[in-house]
Amino acid sequence: MKLRRGTAGAALLVAVALVTAGCGGSSSPNASNAADTKGEQVTLRVNVFGRFGYAKLYDEYMAKHKNIKIVETAEGDLGKYTQQLTQRIAAGSGAGDVVAIEEGTIVNFLQAPDKFVNLQQFGSNDLKNNWLDWKYQQATTADGKTTIGLGTDVGGLAMCYRKDLFAKAGLPTDRDAVSALWPTWDAYIATGKKFQGAVGSDKVHFLDAATNTYNSILMQAAGQTSNDTYFNTGGDFIMETNPAVKTAWTEAQQIVDANLSAKLKSFSNEWNAGFKNGAFATIACPAWMTGYIQGQAGDAASGKWDIANVPGGGGNWGGSFLAVPTQSKHQKEAVELAKFLSSPQGQLTAFEAEGNLPSAPALYDDPALVDKTNAFFSNAPVGQIFAAGAKNLRPVYLGAKNQPVRDAVENALRSFEQGQTNADKAWSNA
Repeated sequence: MKLRRGTAGAALLVAVALVTAGCGGSSSPNASNAADTKGEQVTLRVNVFGRFGYAKLYDEYMAKHKNIKIVETAEGDLGKYTQQLTQRIAAGSGAGDVVAIEEGTIVNFLQAPDKFVNLQQFGSNDLKNNWLDWKYQQATTADGKTTIGLGTDVGGLAMCYRKDLFAKAGLPTDRDAVSALWPTWDAYIATGKKFQGAVGSDKVHFLDAATNTYNSILMQAAGQTSNDTYFNTGGDFIMETNPAVKTAWTEAQQIVDANLSAKLKSFSNEWNAGFKNGAFATIACPAWMTGYIQGQAGDAASGKWDIANVPGGGGNWGGSFLAVPTQSKHQKEAVELAKFLSSPQGQLTAFEAEGNLPSAPALYDDPALVDKTNAFFSNAPVGQIFAAGAKNLRPVYLGAKNQPVRDAVENALRSFEQGQTNADKAWSNA
């Protein structure tokens, strides 16, 4: 419990820093920042992490707004990005005009709403139908008076797999037959043991990392039961009593014990290389992961990948928001850009570019989404796969202290995965 208390305390310090730094601010646009700069040349800086798929949208927006220039900076590591964003928001300088906030940290930033433009003052309440109800609420303060972010995507779950590696292991490759292999996570592990027994364990493993699978199981189990993970809505630390956490940890332990993992840290250079050299056969695959896989694996892997159902039913892992810090000198223009990028059409364009599943319910019956296939993934019907359960996705509460606790749990699990400690010690250190 020592590490847990320490990481939770660190999160609290960050939250206090945000609130303290924000005490003198205002979420209302001031005269200079919100002034109409029509005709004046304006550069809008957009800070994101990962792959948001906005290149085409930027070009379209700048073509219609000749005085606007958009410059994007992207960070591949979510943890590093979030740390930098937190520091810049607290300091009151250095953040972009539009910033992406991941679902796991939106609660943190809601503790300092005066550090962000209140989007309700720019008509966001009139646009509520653009997003799933719970998605809009996730970026709104408890009193309902302030909304700091507009939803982009949600992370509907599936399982991406290498057809060629399955064939070498004597397993079926058809996506329906593969889905039938693992109705449960226990069945997924059993399939992994068959795979590993057929191919050996020197260079190729069944999955990329126990941590990724753990997170997928945790978010799925939480969404199907208590709707929380490490903290409840009252702020109580419930890790040791939450069955969803224990379920995910137990399955991850079985994965490590069976030597099914390639032991790669997400978003590391080694993990990225693993996509290119076929180091693993499956990966828990939220919708946003498809674009990342395609980008890392490259054209040479086109047609080798496919997408099957995730074990245990659907679930949600991931998703983001776009916010405008009050430190922006061009708040009005930044809000309009955020509205454009997060609109249903903007979300659809991002889905077409990177596979990010829209949070706009109006699109879930739209043929432009539902009929979408992906040639890289063997013409998998990605629209059907990810949109089918999108309407029924349930939000999982991630408290203000979630991210550092999640980091600590991942580090502890990784130490067990790397053989540096045993499962019991890893659990006690998590």
